[in-house]
Amino acid sequence: MPDNIPFEPVDYLVIGHVANDLTPNGARLGGTVAYSALTAQALGLSVGIVTSAGSDVSLDPLKNIPLVSIESDTSTTYENIYTEQGRVQHLRSQATRIDINRVPEPWRNASIIHIAPIANEIDSVLPEGFAPTLLGLTPQGWMRQWDSDGLVSTCEWADSESALSQANAIVISREDVNDDDVLIEHMAGQTKILVVTEGAAGAVLYWNGDRRRFPAPAAKEVDATGAGDIFATAFFTRFLSTRDPWEATRFATLLASHSVERAGLDGIPILREIEESKMVVIT
Repeated sequence: MPDNIPFEPVDYLVIGHVANDLTPNGARLGGTVAYSALTAQALGLSVGIVTSAGSDVSLDPLKNIPLVSIESDTSTTYENIYTEQGRVQHLRSQATRIDINRVPEPWRNASIIHIAPIANEIDSVLPEGFAPTLLGLTPQGWMRQWDSDGLVSTCEWADSESALSQANAIVISREDVNDDDVLIEHMAGQTKILVVTEGAAGAVLYWNGDRRRFPAPAAKEVDATGAGDIFATAFFTRFLSTRDPWEATRFATLLASHSVERAGLDGIPILREIEESKMVVIT
């Protein structure tokens, strides 16, 4: 959507690169922005996207969501190879870095602003002029590095302290921190709410000095891609509406468990799953 078209305010703004995911079955749209935007829409929110992408990826699955896409010669492209030892990831190309000033003025006061980098493409601290009710971060893109062959590995999140203190809630996976419990505890002590997803094991909430585990129900996993992004969006949305981090984690754990039973963007929650997840109680 060109910048000169008037923008209406949105409930949920997500900022970051979409991904061109290379899979054994061919390329497909991915990235936190895609999964989160579609999940927020499924949850009944009005959504806006600020991203950067080239013509090598189709944004058609996002056609019903207002979108600002910064021009780029290529899209951020990942190739994921799953082995018995875990995921091996390569960054094959990278889109243009996102200038936060490209965010339309009416979107800067969105109820939820979700900064969702996948390749260190945006600054981690919001500048003056942005006033969300809830600022959520999924910092995986600041915790990755890659070598000359594009092989991705974890790295220290540079200048993380300011972002941790500014955010209202942060969602990471154990994979993001290479299973480093010391780092997880350190991050939890620097931010208001930290949630750590653990795949089929569920999630752990760190809040107000407490730590609570939320087990995930059994699921027949088809594709775990995007489950963490769906979790984060469900958490941010439910937390804003209930002000209860425990309830938000419970809800997000259930929705994410449904998502792994379908491949790619087909894992976006459907109405039945959303309604059932609001009612089920995890003990």
